[in-house]
Order: sequence, then structure tokens, then C-alpha cells
Amino acid sequence: MQIELSPAEQHILHTIAGAASGLQYPCYLVGGYVRDKLLGRPVKDIDVVCVGSGIALAEAVADRFNPKPTVSVFKTFGTAMLRYGDWEIEFVGARKESYDRNSRKPVVEDGTLEDDQQRRDFTVNAMAISLNRDDYGQLLDPFGGSKHLEQRILKTPLDPDITFSDDPLRMMRAIRFASQLKFHIEPGTLAAIARNRDRIAIVSQERITDELNKIILSPKPSIGFKLLFDTGLLERVFPEMADLHGIDIVNGHGHKDNFYHTLQVLDNLSTATDDLWLRWSAILHDIAKPHTKHFAPKVGWTFHGHDAIGAKMVPQIFRKLKLPLHDRMKFVQQMVLLHLRPISLTKETVTDSAIRRLLFEAGDDIDNLMKLCEADITSKNKEKVKLYLKNFELVRQKLKEVEEKDKMRNWQPPIGGDEIMQAFGLAPGQAVGELKNAIREAILDGQIKNDRESAWAFMLEKGLEMGLTPHVVK
Repeated sequence: MQIELSPAEQHILHTIAGAASGLQYPCYLVGGYVRDKLLGRPVKDIDVVCVGSGIALAEAVADRFNPKPTVSVFKTFGTAMLRYGDWEIEFVGARKESYDRNSRKPVVEDGTLEDDQQRRDFTVNAMAISLNRDDYGQLLDPFGGSKHLEQRILKTPLDPDITFSDDPLRMMRAIRFASQLKFHIEPGTLAAIARNRDRIAIVSQERITDELNKIILSPKPSIGFKLLFDTGLLERVFPEMADLHGIDIVNGHGHKDNFYHTLQVLDNLSTATDDLWLRWSAILHDIAKPHTKHFAPKVGWTFHGHDAIGAKMVPQIFRKLKLPLHDRMKFVQQMVLLHLRPISLTKETVTDSAIRRLLFEAGDDIDNLMKLCEADITSKNKEKVKLYLKNFELVRQKLKEVEEKDKMRNWQPPIGGDEIMQAFGLAPGQAVGELKNAIREAILDGQIKNDRESAWAFMLEKGLEMGLTPHVVK
């Protein structure tokens, strides 16, 4: 495997090598930088390990750059980081680690390069490239990481049971790398993940969710989720999703496996968007199906209300997983609530009123909702898929036509509550709300035009029906 370096990289590496030589520190490139360069992947982070003080090396390197970058020091971890141009360079002293059974935080001691390589999670991350004068550019690969890169295999340098028991987050990292890089986890290493799955309980939720998000953002997320499920990790970190798995059969009638359906929807959507929160919408769109599953002899399996109940589950899941609340959570909740609506609009007889209501409720998220709905077509019958996609194209056209005519996207009523109170001399209360709702419904139903003049006339007429006396006439 050959590594190609840009002129900027060559300048940076020679600068680091010169600073390390001045301090008489043996110095090496390690970890993700070496792995990704050998794979030919784009990289902007450089990891440097030295036999000495990583902080002192970072300061010495900064002194050689012009302009001099700021060095961020993390004394607790013995690391330092600086940014030079588009590059982020992290420095650490070589170390060896030991672990307490009840914590994934290691006891750290100064060590050799060999000690540092042994503590790494996988062989493909345990390679080093020398920046020393005598063997500059030489690959130091004691565990066969370069061979495993060629074979696209993930394997721990040492006994996987020790590796995963010491730091259980490495189990999530193994699955994340397999999903991102489309690598296979070596059978012994995979079996060790299953054996040590309960150890994930000592890892913080934030770190687990960070790995989950990286799996979700990988090119084909189903790779990672199938591994999470097969090893038993999914049941421990995201049981609501694991509960989707399985098929019930009554009188010879079975429903589809909603776990694998969800993964197909997620993969479908991932070809159309890198939006993390839209991908989360795919994961959660059917999350309430286990709670709404019912078999009716004349109908078969039904999941009535899974959209509304699923939307109610979204905030609970976001809080549990320590995902951000407010706007992002509300977006996912909205997608889950509305994901069945466009299907009902595929009939040619659908009314403009139904289109208006969807535009009103979805607002600027209507395009994302349509992407989710199209991804939700997972039939193995190619003709069915073709027909469904054609129907959704008709829906898109109807949405466009109604939007151009009625301007319902992110619609705001032409008359506000203050104006209603002023018109009838009302204080805030039920009557104001009733009039606001009546105006909205009349516009959505197409009874009146979406303009102030029509809404004002309707409001006066409706107010008189309610026994109200206008104070202002416009």
C-alpha cells in the first residue's frame, strides 16, 4: 500500500519530525490517519505519538509554524492539539494502560511505542509510520494491520475479551467501523462482542449515542444495525428498535418483520440524504408497531394509530438516548406523525383540501416527508414499487399545484387573535379560539380564499352566528 502526501502534508510532517528531533523524542504517525491514508480516504486529522511529552512536542511544533498556531492543552489526558490551515494535529506521549473492572477510564503510565500500539482497539488502528531520521516513512505494523486492511477485516491486537471488557465502547466502535468502511469483523472478535455485551452498561449514554449517530450516518447503516442486533448490543442500547424484530403468525397469516423493514427504509433514505435527523425519522417511523399490533380475522394484521403513538414515543426516546430536544426532536416527531399521510393522497380523487392540510401541517418539511414516504416503499415486487413511485410523483405534482395557487406552506392566518378581540371587543378566551379555528378550517376546506378580505368577512359572519356584536367593521 502506498501513501500519497500533498505538499501541505509533507511540510507539516517534516516540521513535526524536525521538532521531535530537536527534543530527541522518537515520533510516529498513528491511528486513524495511518489507516485512512493507506485506504486512500480523505483525511484532515493527524495523530502523532512520541516517546516523551506530547504537550512539549506540540509547543515545539507550533513554534516552527508561521503564523504560530494556538496550542490547546488537555493536561488530564496528557494530550495537546493545534490547528494549522485545514489540518487538526493531535499529540500524545506513548503510554500503556491498565483498567479497573468498574470503569472504562484507564490508569495511564508512560510507555514505549510498542506499549502504545498494544493498547489500541483494532489492528488497523495500531499501525505507525516513523518520523525519525533513521527510518523516516517506515511502516511499523506488529499486528498485521496492513494485511487486515487489504482483507477488510477488523480484529483486536490482543485478546478481544480483554480489549472489550477493559473499554466496552470499543464494541460500538467495531460495529461503527464495519458500517462506515464496509469491513467484516473477524469471527473471534465478533463472538467476543456478544460475550461482553453486558459490559456496555458502564459506558455513558452520550458516548453510546455518538457511536449510534455515526452508524446512522454511514453509507449503508443496516450493516451496523444488523451487527448490533446479532451481537445483542441493540437490545441493551436501543431496546425499542430491537422490539421491532420478529414475525407473529395467526391462522397462517404473518406480518412483515418490522425491524428489517425499518433497515430497508433507512438504507433507501440514505441514498437520498445525509440528514441525520431525517434518517432518525426512518428509524422511528414504525417504532410503535409492536404496541399497536392486532390481528383481526377478516382483515389480518393491523397497526392502527402507530403513527400517532410513535410520535408520542419520540420525546421519550430522545431523552433516554440524550439526543437534542426542541427543534430536531420536533422535526422527527412531525415526520413520524405524518409519514402515512401522503399515501392517502395517491388517489386521483383526492381533494385540494387534503393537499392544503398536508402543506399546512408539514410546512417547509414537506419535501423531507416525501423522501421518507418514498423510502418507505420496500416491496420486493418491482412493478408495485414502480407504481407506488409513479403515484408519489402525482402527489408531488398536486402539492406543487396547490402550493402555487393557495400558498399554504408555513401558512399564517390572515387575521390574528388580537384583531379578533378588537373586532368584537373580546377578552382572551374560548370565543377567540373558536373564531381562529373557524377561519383556519374555512381556508383549508376551500370555503373562502386565503386572503385578509375574505377571512374578515367570514369572521364577521361567524361572529354574528355566535351571538357576538362587531365593534369594528373593515
